[in-house]
Amino acid sequence: MSDFPVHPDRGPHGPFNSNAMLTIIGVGVVAFIAMLILGAYAPDLRSGKNGGAHALSNGAIGYSGLVRLVQETGRNPVIVRSEQDLGSEDLAVVTPESGSTDLSGILAARGPRATLLVLPKWAAVADPTHPGWVRIRQLVYPQDPETVLAPGIKLAIARSRGRGQRLRAVGLGSPMHAAFLAPAVVQTMSGEAIEPMIVTSDNRIVLGRVRKSALYVLSDPDLINNHGMGDMRQARAALDLLDMLNSTGASSILFDVTANGLGRSRSPLKLAFDPPFLSVTLTIFVAMLLAGWQALVRFGPIHRAERAIAFGKAALVDNSAALVRRAGREAQLGGRYVQLIRDRAVALFQLPPTLDEVTLDTRLEALNARRSFAAAAAAARSADDRSQLVAAAKSLNRWLTEVQE
Repeated sequence: MSDFPVHPDRGPHGPFNSNAMLTIIGVGVVAFIAMLILGAYAPDLRSGKNGGAHALSNGAIGYSGLVRLVQETGRNPVIVRSEQDLGSEDLAVVTPESGSTDLSGILAARGPRATLLVLPKWAAVADPTHPGWVRIRQLVYPQDPETVLAPGIKLAIARSRGRGQRLRAVGLGSPMHAAFLAPAVVQTMSGEAIEPMIVTSDNRIVLGRVRKSALYVLSDPDLINNHGMGDMRQARAALDLLDMLNSTGASSILFDVTANGLGRSRSPLKLAFDPPFLSVTLTIFVAMLLAGWQALVRFGPIHRAERAIAFGKAALVDNSAALVRRAGREAQLGGRYVQLIRDRAVALFQLPPTLDEVTLDTRLEALNARRSFAAAAAAARSADDRSQLVAAAKSLNRWLTEVQE
C-alpha cells in the first residue's frame, strides 16, 4: 500500500515536477560519470609540481628543464608512468630521490637496454612563497646514494669542491663531446663494478657504466638538472650525453617518474574508458539512455497508487466492514449490534449497570410502546444473511431514535 495520500489536484509547477526531477537526474548522472573518469585518470592528471627530483618538477633539483630542452630539439621526450612502458629500446632516464627507492622492477623492465641512473644529492624543502620551487636544505648523507643499487652493486660516494673545471671523458665508448663543467660541489663515486666514463681532474668518477651491462650511473645530478640547465654549456653537454647513450635509430628518450611515486597502475575502471573497451562502454551507456527515454515516453509520468486504507475514523469503519463482508461473517454480527444498542440505551437513560440481562431487557421494552426492543433484538440475533441483519439493525436503530423523542 502507499504510505502517502495522493493529491491529484497538485499542479505541474510544484517542487517535484517532471522537468525539475529530470534536471536533477541528468546532473547526477553527469557528475557520476565525471567522477568515474577522474577516478580512472587521476594518476595521469597529477602534475608532479612538487619540487622533487624528477622529470615533471620545476624546482632546482628537478629535470623539467632537460625534458623541455629535449622536446625543443626534436628528441621526443616521453614521460613514463608505468613500468610496462619501459620496454622500448629508447634510452630511459631514472632519477630516484632516495637510496631506499626500490628499483628492481624498473631495472628488470629495462633489462639489457640503455638506462641512465641519476643518483640523489640534495635534501630540499618546498618553498612556501613559490609553489613548485624548493629551498636547498643540505646535501644528503653519502650513505643514501650509496644504497641506490645495493646490495648487488656497492658504491662509495665522495664530495669535493669544484671550480668550474672541465670534466674529462675517459675509456672507450665515453661521451667525448659531453664537455661538462664541474659544479660548485662535485659528487663522485667509486666501486669495483663501475667503469669510468667521465671523471674529474683527479680521476674521480662522475659518470660510469656498470660492467657488462647497459646501465649508466651519473653520480652528480647538478650536471643535468634544472639548476645545471641554466648554463648553456651544461645544456649542450647534456644533449651530447643523451645522444651518445641512446640507441642507434632511437625515436625518443624516456623519463621515468614511477621511481618518484608518480606512476600509475592498470585498473579495470580505466580499461572501460580505453580502446577497444571504450566502444562497449559507450554502447551500454547509449542503451541505458534509450531504456530510460522509452520508460518516460511510452508509459508517461508515474502516478502514485491510492492508499489501500484511507485516513479517518469513517474510512477505518468502512474498511473494517469491507473486511467482515469479504470474510462472509456479516450475519454473525447481530448479537454484537444488539449489545451495542443496549449499552447505548443504558448510558442515555442512566439505568443501573448492575441489572441482569433479563431485567434490563424488560426495562428497555417498557421504554417504547410503539416498537418492541425484544422482537428487534431477536431478529438481529437470528439473522441468516445480510438483508435480514440490515433490516433488524434498522429496527433497533429506529427503536433507539423513537425512545429519545
